[in-house]
Amino acid sequence: MFRLMFHQPCIPQNTGNAIRLAAVTGCELHLVRPLGFDLSEPKLRRAGLDYHDLASVTVHDDLESAWTALAPDRVFAFTAHADTSYASLEYRRGDVLLFGPEPTGLAPEVLSDSHVTDRVRIPMVPGRRSLNLANAASIVMYEAWRQIGFDGGV
Repeated sequence: MFRLMFHQPCIPQNTGNAIRLAAVTGCELHLVRPLGFDLSEPKLRRAGLDYHDLASVTVHDDLESAWTALAPDRVFAFTAHADTSYASLEYRRGDVLLFGPEPTGLAPEVLSDSHVTDRVRIPMVPGRRSLNLANAASIVMYEAWRQIGFDGGV
């Protein structure tokens, strides 16, 4: 399946929602430290409801550790400062969908990391900064899953 990666997430509710997303889509969720919260935080648990035990969640100490563990073929880094639309990609199982922290997004050094295959954006009307992190991840994950026929879903 797909691998959703949050680099240094800050808002526990967004990560809780991503845990729920991982549980209902079958994707893996990878969190890269430092995290802006404790994983046992009530806001995170509440947002994830009872899906924590149904989701595949891995925490990595840093980005290098994540790359070593995942050995990705393709990494798509999501940023408002890209030309490629998420809807124009042909997703494949194993792709890493990389999102940055709220509210700053991915740092320039992460965007230029040699593992990043392409920088990708979700279209928005002009003058808007960004989407909510969990919403953006959901939009992209469902498009990727749709492209493989919602394999494993009902």
